[in-house]
Amino acid sequence: MLSEKQKLDTLMVLGIELNRILDLDILLERVLTRARQFVNADAGSIYIREGDLLNVAHSQNETLQKRLKDKEKLIFSTFSIPIDEMSIAGFAAATGKMLNIPDVYKLPPTKSYHFNKKYDKVSGYVTRSMLTIPLMSSKKDVLGILQIINAQDQEKRIQPFSRIDEKVMLHFAGIASVALERAQMTRAMILRMIRMAEMRDPQETGAHVNRVAGFSLEIYEQWAKRRNLDRKEIDKARDVLHMGAMLHDVGKVAISDAILKKPSPLNFEEFEIMKRHTVRGARLFSDLQSDYDEAAAIIALNHHEKWDGTGYPGHVDSVSGKTLPGYESKDNRPAPGKKEEEIPLFGRIVAIADVYDALSSKRSYKEPWDEARCIESLSRGAGTHFDPELVEIFINQLAFIRAIQARFKENNAHQASGNA
Repeated sequence: MLSEKQKLDTLMVLGIELNRILDLDILLERVLTRARQFVNADAGSIYIREGDLLNVAHSQNETLQKRLKDKEKLIFSTFSIPIDEMSIAGFAAATGKMLNIPDVYKLPPTKSYHFNKKYDKVSGYVTRSMLTIPLMSSKKDVLGILQIINAQDQEKRIQPFSRIDEKVMLHFAGIASVALERAQMTRAMILRMIRMAEMRDPQETGAHVNRVAGFSLEIYEQWAKRRNLDRKEIDKARDVLHMGAMLHDVGKVAISDAILKKPSPLNFEEFEIMKRHTVRGARLFSDLQSDYDEAAAIIALNHHEKWDGTGYPGHVDSVSGKTLPGYESKDNRPAPGKKEEEIPLFGRIVAIADVYDALSSKRSYKEPWDEARCIESLSRGAGTHFDPELVEIFINQLAFIRAIQARFKENNAHQASGNA
């Protein structure tokens, strides 16, 4: 366990670490992990404010995690709670006050807030001590809530959070809030770009791109674990993959409405024009300023390539769209498609995520397919359309895929419940 001085010294470098993270979801996950480490807490959740609701963004629980097989992850349900004084997190958000509760089962009846025991009953977990801290913007608005559970001593015995813990976590929350505010601004800019695409293509919704990004992270993380990649390398890749995957079809803003909104199948000439959205999307990120730009360009260009080489746009320059030297044909045919591992990993991953979401979602021309039919289609495409190993990984992660679908429904609906 870190001493108070060590914790405060560590806080000095924490801001640098957090501000290197570009993606909002990855940042929230890291904030929760670091918060638990600082005060040796067994579990916790982090909520983001959306209007009058707190939406749970991430939850962690070391005790429940240890009950799983090696490399498995916990699946937490998505829920929201109102910002009012009836729940612990809601009270902290409504008042802007930190709450340090030694035992949530012994709350005085005079308190307006209460602890919902439902989660403990379902999971078999026992919540005792709880520290709930508002995350405040530079304008003193509540951005979200950080809630950490069950402080532990060196022997893993549950104990209340101390006054030192309070002091350290208030400093921590201030640093985390700065990074959170920056990441929310970045996410807002990405969503504006996606709304531009949605104006042209109604299928390109915020819910769709969030699901595609979420599916992509699950595939990548399992792929990386199979190869025993370093955790820092995995985290860095997840950060840029999530953001790049959200923008996979942004190049459609350059395609005409007559093609994008055509109610019937495209003819050959129209489909050839539609294919250009891959190059147009990559071109938006051609002035590489960061790893994020590079990932976004790679994904935009390659997510329609196929494992057997029959995809598009093939071996082309990502700016001009012209066939690369060495791949030209005498009769001016389109560039040959990339095949197998010629296709960058991120492109192969997003190809699966994008197709699965299109199949499982309602479209103007079709009803959503059920899960079994979607999986059958992916399985048939393994080795032709898709990287077979990545299809296998995707199918093995179906429980997480369902959780992502529940979190990012088209109507963005949330049900108010929870134990906070």
